[in-house]
Amino acid sequence: MLGTFAIYWREPRNPSEQDQKIIEQVTHLAAVAIERKRDEAALRESEERFRRIVDAVPGFVCTLSASGEVELLNRQVLEYFGKTAEELKDWGRSGVVHPEDLPRVVDAWRFSVETGQPYVLELRQRRNDGVYRWFQSRALPARDEEGSITGWYMLLTDIDDRKRVEGEVERAFDEIAKSEAELRTIIDAIPQLIIAIGADGHFLSANQAVLEYTGLTQEQVRSESFREVFHPDDSERLRDERDAALSRGVPFEYERRVRRRHGQYRWLLVQYNPVRNERGEIIRWYATGTDIDDRKRAEEKTQQENIALREQIDQVFMFEEIVGSSPALKTVISNMVKVAPTDSTVLITGETGTGKELVARAIHKSSQRDGQPFITVNCASIPSSLIASELFGHEKGAFTGALQRRQGRFELANSGTIFLDEIGELPAETQIALLRVLQERRFERVGGNRTIPTDVRVIAATNRDLAAAIASGTFRADLFYRLNVFPIDVPPLRQRKEDIPMLVEYFVKRYAEKVGKQISKIDKHTQKLCQSYHWPGNIRELQNIVERAVILSDGDTFWIDEAWFSSQKSTRPNPSGLLTENLQSYERELIEGALAQSNGKVAGPSGAAAKLGIPRSTLDLKIKQLNIKKQPSVSPFTSRNSGTS
Repeated sequence: MLGTFAIYWREPRNPSEQDQKIIEQVTHLAAVAIERKRDEAALRESEERFRRIVDAVPGFVCTLSASGEVELLNRQVLEYFGKTAEELKDWGRSGVVHPEDLPRVVDAWRFSVETGQPYVLELRQRRNDGVYRWFQSRALPARDEEGSITGWYMLLTDIDDRKRVEGEVERAFDEIAKSEAELRTIIDAIPQLIIAIGADGHFLSANQAVLEYTGLTQEQVRSESFREVFHPDDSERLRDERDAALSRGVPFEYERRVRRRHGQYRWLLVQYNPVRNERGEIIRWYATGTDIDDRKRAEEKTQQENIALREQIDQVFMFEEIVGSSPALKTVISNMVKVAPTDSTVLITGETGTGKELVARAIHKSSQRDGQPFITVNCASIPSSLIASELFGHEKGAFTGALQRRQGRFELANSGTIFLDEIGELPAETQIALLRVLQERRFERVGGNRTIPTDVRVIAATNRDLAAAIASGTFRADLFYRLNVFPIDVPPLRQRKEDIPMLVEYFVKRYAEKVGKQISKIDKHTQKLCQSYHWPGNIRELQNIVERAVILSDGDTFWIDEAWFSSQKSTRPNPSGLLTENLQSYERELIEGALAQSNGKVAGPSGAAAKLGIPRSTLDLKIKQLNIKKQPSVSPFTSRNSGTS
């Protein structure tokens, strides 16, 4: 509180003018002193209030003189550094700033003092326990009315936690960058073409293999010019497909042509795989390209060869049996194409009715022997006593009835192809003779002693299990190995069910034209029946049923009576093919008709088995099962003659 200022004097009764002036001066001085005391008290009160406010601020606050000397520090500063205001007055030498940061801080401070510009910088300061923490320092100049700097206000904010997070993030980014660099090195070392694609479908980057393959740079990969390496026909074809697949967000693949750096296009198999974040969102795609050009060219070549092969096959040779596009059928055709130009022996296996003879004819037609004889021998239809003569010929007088020399099938087939069908029915003694022909390329006629050379390609076929026949001793193993140079297994119709609709359509058209009918539609239920049926007789059975159904059809819609399939549900193949159980009456008519034409003879070239196209043993079994008499019916001429004798 201000003290009371009082002056005691004795006032003269009549002061002089000089005394009056002295009194006024003294009074004025007393008033000024009193006012100054009041101002100093107010200033001290204001300073105390300011300090209390500054001490309440959670940050570190200090004021400096115009020259940079510390004037005021709040309580937080003193407590944090554990020093007095006097010790912190010269902050540059106080030891609170990290030695590595001090030069930078001094330079920034000097620049601000010289220019009067505020500054913000980050520095480390030592706590009273010796630990350094990061702070952000902000300095603002205080100016008077004339704009001159009278001092500085400074605020220090602890940012150590933020800096640590930033450091961890920075280290993480460094690790990521390092990992990405390592990954890039690994990806660049992979010979397969790899491209990174954004979620929107735009190209982001490519590995070194892509750059070397196309001759482009990373910048060009990211630009629209990258699309120029794709074949324009494929781009048009695949644009919508690619966009739709990307929108579905699941892995997909397609084949397309890509231009190499030297200008030629090659086929690639491109496989897309998505990369998702922790929320399951697609953030990137990776596309890998595998060169499949050699495979594609081989497929195109095979396709062209298949077309050429089919064009060579005559309608007379049951072209319809190779109708279809199933994988099983394609495998057979591919093998035919490969072996046809050679002279290798071929063994064709498969059930009755699958078209083994057709395969043999097609191989001959596509070989260098095309235009030369194609001789067929059904080994099952010739009596065992005559088979050697049929194959190799005989000399005059070789046996009873040999009235003249006769050429055998091997002589007739010279420079061409001989097809030995049902080779599994060949008698044991004839197997030895055939083995010699295959080994030495020469033979002797029955009853002769002259060796005859032969230039014949041998194609054999069987529906028997020759391995089982070898085990039972009915077929020679050495002959089997001589025949089994290039095996071709013809699949049964039940293994190529996708071909059935095409076969049905072809047969319907063929037989409708043959009988002069207009059939334009095929009953859907009939199609289902045909595809669900087992077809033990294979294509031959399908052909016969379709022919019968066409004959019975009245309208423009083709249909098959379901009853024809009702008793044919067995899943076991029937080796008799045409002669299935539910067609007993039909079988009986066919067998009796064939026996009548052959005068009751079963075997031989003119026998019933040959006419029906089935092995003799099969026909004998059917005759026994159906209780059919082999004796021919008596003709009207026979009865007349017997009556007059």
